[in-house]
Amino acid sequence: MNLASRLKQSWRMLTMVFALIAIWIIFQWVTDGAFLQPRNLSNLFRQMTVTGTLAIGMVLIIVAGHIDLSVGSVVCFLGVILTMLMQKGWSAESALMVTLVSGIAISAVQGWLTAFQKVPAFIVTLAGMMIFRGASMGVTEGVTIPLEDSWIKTFGSAYLGQEAGWVLTFVAIVIFASLRVQKYRNSVAHGVSTSGFGSTLAMIVAFSSGVLLFNSTMSRYEGIPYPVLLMIVIMVAFHFIATKTVFGRHVYAVGGSVEAAHLSGVNVRKIVLGNFLLMGLLTTIGAMILTARVESAQPDAGQLLELDAVASCVIGGTSLMGGKGTIYGAILGALVMESLNNGMSLANLESFWQYIVKGVVLVAAVWLDVVSQKSSR
Repeated sequence: MNLASRLKQSWRMLTMVFALIAIWIIFQWVTDGAFLQPRNLSNLFRQMTVTGTLAIGMVLIIVAGHIDLSVGSVVCFLGVILTMLMQKGWSAESALMVTLVSGIAISAVQGWLTAFQKVPAFIVTLAGMMIFRGASMGVTEGVTIPLEDSWIKTFGSAYLGQEAGWVLTFVAIVIFASLRVQKYRNSVAHGVSTSGFGSTLAMIVAFSSGVLLFNSTMSRYEGIPYPVLLMIVIMVAFHFIATKTVFGRHVYAVGGSVEAAHLSGVNVRKIVLGNFLLMGLLTTIGAMILTARVESAQPDAGQLLELDAVASCVIGGTSLMGGKGTIYGAILGALVMESLNNGMSLANLESFWQYIVKGVVLVAAVWLDVVSQKSSR
């Protein structure tokens, strides 16, 4: 496959990239140059980590044909558990472990109801959204609980030093370039390469330029935020799970056709349950990042996070019909969503307009998905 074919195949991703650039240019103009300042971009990337982390897990849920509407409320509830345990004298490590077990247990119950009891995930997680929001309000009695542990706070507000950032950047470039070259050599050795080395070189140059620009921008403020690094690690790990493991292939098979996957020997129920367990892990991480960033647990924390996560997936190319979606696309979608949130807030746009704009963007993304589905038939 030549470079032109690759670009044509990934037109949806390129469209989102151009849309993101357009959004940044508009907000740069509207905010009189404040949007693209290193400090604001640092805040933007740090703020998107919670939505991005949740969107990563949501991709697998949606690809398999389900949805999780409870993640915002569960993030809030887990943040309450974490801060209350530490207020009672628990160590940060012990409190985190209990919070992690709680998050996975909640998702396990929801996954079991969906996979083994055949209760629609929409109903199960909608109920979870209400249950855990109510539980958070009841436990806290409507009062904000401060987070006092400095170690936990580093996950939300600390930065990687500039020197370490540059070292990490060059290591990432070397690793990516080595992997792409090795992939090209393997394809040539097996006679499956239909494009020249120029395509591989173009990808290496594009990746290198992107990470160099990102790190140079972050270095002009205080460095790369820790939560951004954590999200990147999660993104790479889940991309590997989705594309290089049997579990990942089975997730896409289930989303493509449950009956065909079952006849092929795929244990559909275990795949669905596994997706929810992974979502529980990422929800716990999201709760930790959010609680660390705001340095407290609030009874109204995480409101509409579930919708932002779903919107990020859809904007990034995940089909609500199931069977199609990428981890990288979800992260791009999360960046689009948070750019809208950040830019509109920076421009002092009234809150009702913010809801309207995000709604229009979501509808446009779904419409684009429907059009692409029709054109591929």
